[in-house]
Amino acid sequence: MRDKNKSWILFLPMALLLIAIVFYVIFRAYFFWQAHLTPLETVFSVLYFMAETFILLHCFFFFLSIVSDNMHREDPRRKEPGEDASVSILIPARHEPKKVVENTLLTCKSIEYDNKKVYLLDDSSIETFKQESRDLSAALGVELFTRDNNRGAKAGLINEVLKILTSKYIAVFDADQNPMPLFLKKIIPFLEADDQLAFVQTQQFYSNGDVSPVAMASQAQQAVFFEYVCQGKSMHGAMFCCGTNVVFRRAALEDVGGFAEDSVTEDLATSIKMHRKHWKSMYFNKAYTFGMAPEDLESYFKQQNRWAMGSIGLFRKVLELFFHDMKALTPIQWIEYALATTWYFIGWAYFFMVAGPIIYIFFNMHSFVMDPLFIILTWLPFIVLSMLVFYSSMGKKKYTSFNMFKVQMLNMLTMPILIRAALLGILNVKRGFQVTPKGGSTSVPFRQLWSQLLLLGVNVLALIWGLYRLTSEPDILLMVDVFWTLVHTFLFSGIFYFNKK
Repeated sequence: MRDKNKSWILFLPMALLLIAIVFYVIFRAYFFWQAHLTPLETVFSVLYFMAETFILLHCFFFFLSIVSDNMHREDPRRKEPGEDASVSILIPARHEPKKVVENTLLTCKSIEYDNKKVYLLDDSSIETFKQESRDLSAALGVELFTRDNNRGAKAGLINEVLKILTSKYIAVFDADQNPMPLFLKKIIPFLEADDQLAFVQTQQFYSNGDVSPVAMASQAQQAVFFEYVCQGKSMHGAMFCCGTNVVFRRAALEDVGGFAEDSVTEDLATSIKMHRKHWKSMYFNKAYTFGMAPEDLESYFKQQNRWAMGSIGLFRKVLELFFHDMKALTPIQWIEYALATTWYFIGWAYFFMVAGPIIYIFFNMHSFVMDPLFIILTWLPFIVLSMLVFYSSMGKKKYTSFNMFKVQMLNMLTMPILIRAALLGILNVKRGFQVTPKGGSTSVPFRQLWSQLLLLGVNVLALIWGLYRLTSEPDILLMVDVFWTLVHTFLFSGIFYFNKK
């Protein structure tokens, strides 16, 4: 049962924050419209304002998700599984370490559910991994499925095995995900109670957060998404599959022609197809599966690059579908999918937000235009309230403010990767499915991190020059830009913290 007092304590700053966001955007737009700028300043100001608005929109809906999490909700209906509630447990794997796959197979075998069968789907092209899969499946008594090609990557592999399956439900776990024994007993009753429920997505929790700074920050970053964002999407009927720790109704998968094979984020693309056909989805906010976070920057960047390219590539298709058939989804579903597929443009938004203060400090060219009084009345309350709500809401889920700050630091360091991925996604450049490396953290040679180091260096120079200018120009806009340059310098300095074994 929810603590109503705590909910109301959080609700007040939430309400004030949402009001502050609205007022801030209105006054920012007004002062921008009234400003007398040079053509070049106008370009910079437009880009900065667009970046700011993009971040504020995502913040606004994130904070609404926090509100949703604190609202009273009816418990979803449950029904005890019938005799026909058979489950095929699928573990797709390609070039995964033997020990990682073995742990997953053992935990899947240990799930307390009689009417189940475990399948190892091996898509490896290297004989060593193929032999390891044969050995593991024979030793552990699980079914082994292979094919002659790699068409459609993970999605194609699952579609191939679907042709021979007859079970009512399909559970999918990545090769590094370890479900708890009660997983199916907790999830199947939801699907049994509602014939229109296509899938139930569960939380993804990393169990190796203490291995490295990257793993720890990745774990906390996942919490932001799974603790609040997913909860809001589920309430709006727009929860999408996250590719693992999920149970599908086989009939729903067959109804949409299986998994979408034309996207590296096949899970998100498949969810849209299901919602378009009026199937329902659900998020169960409990951790019954434990997985492995990327343990170093190379692994983390590779993961983020794959997710960004897939999501942004899918954004193009969401736009096409919207203009082709606006009634395909409900208005709130359109909003949720727009948020999901545009999030990785955050790299470009960060870039313009970082560039704005630097341009003003070095060249005295305005990108942030606002009356000093209204900076104090609208900007300052927004910053204070947003930090208060974000850190307190994550603290409610047992995540410290220090850890959440590290998440922001890691997000900033990912900026160059997301900028490149966004370009490739928009241009529809095809890349093969990439497996996130597992099993040990290593430091990345600093020459490979030149873009992050360059951004750090430019911010340090801007900070020094800005402080020097303040000695003779006590201007409030300059103070604001110096403040943000200091923040960005600190965030980019995280490269030395995260890039260690």
